[in-house]
Amino acid sequence: MKRRLIALALLLALSFSHAAPAQESTQRSQPRRTAVRAARMLDVRTGAFVNNPVILVEGEKITAAGANLPIPQGAQVIDLGSVTLLPGLVDCHTHVLLQPEDERGAPPVVTKSQAYRTVQGVAAALKDLEAGFTTMRDVDSEGAGFADVAIRDAINRGIIPGPRLLVSTYAITITGGHMNNAGLNLADSRDQMIAEVRREVKYGADWIKIYATGTLRHVDPTTLEPLSQMSVEDVRAIVEEARRWRRDVAAHAYGGDGAKNAIRGGVRSIEHGMLMDDEALRLLVEHGTFWVPTLTVYLPETPEDNTDLRRRIVASHKQVFQKAMRMNVKIAFGTDAGAFEHGTQAREFRLMTDYGMKPIDAIRAATLRASELLRMEKQIGSIEAGKFADIIAVEGDPLADINALQRVRFVMKAGQVYKSTMK
Repeated sequence: MKRRLIALALLLALSFSHAAPAQESTQRSQPRRTAVRAARMLDVRTGAFVNNPVILVEGEKITAAGANLPIPQGAQVIDLGSVTLLPGLVDCHTHVLLQPEDERGAPPVVTKSQAYRTVQGVAAALKDLEAGFTTMRDVDSEGAGFADVAIRDAINRGIIPGPRLLVSTYAITITGGHMNNAGLNLADSRDQMIAEVRREVKYGADWIKIYATGTLRHVDPTTLEPLSQMSVEDVRAIVEEARRWRRDVAAHAYGGDGAKNAIRGGVRSIEHGMLMDDEALRLLVEHGTFWVPTLTVYLPETPEDNTDLRRRIVASHKQVFQKAMRMNVKIAFGTDAGAFEHGTQAREFRLMTDYGMKPIDAIRAATLRASELLRMEKQIGSIEAGKFADIIAVEGDPLADINALQRVRFVMKAGQVYKSTMK
């Protein structure tokens, strides 16, 4: 009898020891509930402000958003006071592994170790996130191999802070063309191009990037005609192979035949495009192709940059941008961050509005339109129930002063606060 009692006691002890952690695990798995409130919130769909908004967040997602919503019992309240709430911003053209010093060629970027560049990329990603960019498309690791995949994965696993990254690893180019790094990403035949798509997908690319034209050194100084690097058939072969792997293609293309070949070949977005003619703009509209103009990066920042050629290119960029707006081209926000300081890309909004875009449309380019380009419109781009809780707060009214987007005081990505510098 005594032995039976001891055995029963041991069984009960074991059952409680297993039950307790299970109960604790259940409690821990309950998603945290947060209520974010402020003076106003910009509804990017309507372009109107919502006064006294409350955004209810459960775990990573928004459950409700509106004026004066009741706050559930037990929810953590984040009261941000007099700021303006907006959805997290999206930059569709970045280089997280590039630094401004690399653009000057001293020392050449290829002399840096990949490990060192990865460390720099980690710091860059944090700067971009704290500037309010909760999602970014990174288009070319600029010779740093698949380090962009490593940074993306580390962010996704919570090892380091940074924006939600979609990466394209190496961009595909031709011998003698832009990013002509022997042994890295050259593809001179269609078979090589297809093989390169497969290699990049194998090692983790979310997007495929191609150089459909050369860069500034390949622009004819008289006619402003850029070097075309790929035929329509080349582009189509890459696009079809990428599609087989459920990937989209972004094309660096300044204009000329290279840009038209890229559009006709089926790319999802044209990058830069400052030398596109009216025919190219019509093709963008006809094919539903997105344009990511990256305006600011071409402005001369040093006396050495301020050449006649650069001034003509900037003037063309402005003219093309204004025509594209009139023709209802799908313009998505992108900056080329990395060619200039990470975390400063909100200055692109200023130039977009200086060129005639309404502030709300510039903001939509970095939210609704950008999310559409990335095929993430059901997940990001607006503050709505069911979407990721990507929320930023800025000082002032961004519709009256677009520079307010350079004064980010609060950043939440997927329900987690990464920055809060409220006064």
